[in-house]
Amino acid sequence: MMLQGHFIDTLLNPIYKDPNLIPFSIWSYFRGITAPTFFTISGLIFTYLLLKAKKKGDEKLRMRKGISRGLFLILVGYLLRIPFLSWLTGSFNTYFLVIDVLQCIGLSLILIIAIYALSAKKNSIFSVVTLILGFAIFLCEPLYRTINIESLPIFFNNYISKNNGSIFTIIPWFGYVSFGAFLATLFHKNLNKSNFKTITIISFVMVSIVLIFYSSDILLFLYRTTGITLFADAASYNYLFTRLGNVFLYFAIFYGLEQYLKFPLLLKIGQKTLSIYVIHFIVIYGSFTGFGLKHIFGNTLNPWQAVIGALLFISFVCFISFYYVKTNTFFYSRIRQLVDRIKGK
Repeated sequence: MMLQGHFIDTLLNPIYKDPNLIPFSIWSYFRGITAPTFFTISGLIFTYLLLKAKKKGDEKLRMRKGISRGLFLILVGYLLRIPFLSWLTGSFNTYFLVIDVLQCIGLSLILIIAIYALSAKKNSIFSVVTLILGFAIFLCEPLYRTINIESLPIFFNNYISKNNGSIFTIIPWFGYVSFGAFLATLFHKNLNKSNFKTITIISFVMVSIVLIFYSSDILLFLYRTTGITLFADAASYNYLFTRLGNVFLYFAIFYGLEQYLKFPLLLKIGQKTLSIYVIHFIVIYGSFTGFGLKHIFGNTLNPWQAVIGALLFISFVCFISFYYVKTNTFFYSRIRQLVDRIKGK
């Protein structure tokens, strides 16, 4: 979804990007689910592994690895936007400081660890805190929607404001990570219970229906009941809870089809997500070189060219990440070597 979404959005001719065209409208809607799913499942997987590590007595090691991984993702996020060739010619600007997915995911992992530590490492407290935090972040979105603290250095301001070009900001997107962390506590506690899978799938479907079709009505009901305008403001632009409902529906479908989806190829893709992200960013947007598909075919393809091109692009990026690049292993090994050297001193 990420690969084809970025490819088509970047290369499709604007004349075909008409919301009134049904194919584009459907594509656009499903593309909008990609990031919420990505953030939610990141919180779920990371937290689940953290809780499993606690059971084994390895939680401190998992927390240290989580912090290292979070910092590494933040670093890679910045590196992908550094225009090295422009810098060599003496042209400098602050655009490379904008925040994208990797920085938000990296910071989110660090925040999850911090919340876990502040919860005294008690799963029940952590579960309640992440659930409340997720709801609070989504509900309060109207309060920070246009926030821009100019007195803050641009490095920090970009994490909360889009005024300087940030694609993602830590709020509201950390809300999805919080909900994912909450789900992880439920899975960790109940996974081995009888009928857990059936109950979970039914629950996902029911909650998704409520969030997609009725969350705005619920928010308006709360406004009429309490008189708190924040509920009405959240209902008037209710994309966060709606998208969370889409994510839960995704989870229900894929969890229900789990036994049919354990192909080695799919599992391998799941192990190469960072490599795939880095490669696709370089190929499309020209990271490091300043020259990518965006600069060759940007906004010129017709729908059929875009669809066929997206399929070829997905195949190409996956092939390169599988057989020629080991981004994760290479960088993490270098980081571990550096840490070991520092400890040795």
